[in-house]
Amino acid sequence: MLSLEAPFSSSKAQLTKNARILVIEDEDLIRNMIGVSLKEEGYDVIEINDGQKALNFLQSQETVSMDEMLDLIVLDLMLPQVNGLDICRFLRYQGNTVPVLILSAKVSETDRVLGLEVGADDYLTKPFSMRELVARCRALLRRQQYLNVPQTAVKQFKDVMIFPEECRATVRGEDLNLSPKEYKILELFLSYPKRVWSREQLIENIWGMDFVGDTKTVDVHIRWLREKLELDPSNPEYIITVRGFGYRFG
Repeated sequence: MLSLEAPFSSSKAQLTKNARILVIEDEDLIRNMIGVSLKEEGYDVIEINDGQKALNFLQSQETVSMDEMLDLIVLDLMLPQVNGLDICRFLRYQGNTVPVLILSAKVSETDRVLGLEVGADDYLTKPFSMRELVARCRALLRRQQYLNVPQTAVKQFKDVMIFPEECRATVRGEDLNLSPKEYKILELFLSYPKRVWSREQLIENIWGMDFVGDTKTVDVHIRWLREKLELDPSNPEYIITVRGFGYRFG
């Protein structure tokens, strides 16, 4: 079900060193090989072979110290007792944002989409190489730890500035009266100038994956933000519509 090649050696980044990873997989060979490969990368690995045992363990995690908290979960979908999708749903229902990498023999687009929609961060189909699994784990850990670093530095693009510690934004030296969602959109834009964001990506980052509603809510908030930000909202300088794709800042 997987490639038995050894994972490539690498210099481990300080951000992802000594991370704590839970591997939930009922096939002994696959679970053992994943555990060995991740331990060789310097990670602290916990292995569980049953869905109910995994659920019990995750429930016990609600009272642990920061040092004992999980940094990543590698989760098989087809498990005894409780399946992987239900485990992922439980985590997100509890507000647990630990990154989840799903493993599955199901290769259809529908299965991948379902896994991501219930809250998984990445999806790897069997058979897979250990090199790819380790690389995906490393990428998820880097992203999560970057998001956990307080972003306190002032962000600026031309005449627009954001002061994260004050939750305050200005344009041309004047304070902007923004709603919380408008502020978050502007902060995201200033964090990645020139990047094109689709409506779906903006919803996922600002409203969250559990948002239920019309993507047109993005257009409404963009219009409100333009009215407060632009000298001429009908001819915007900052928030540019990229037809067929979404929006970019600058």
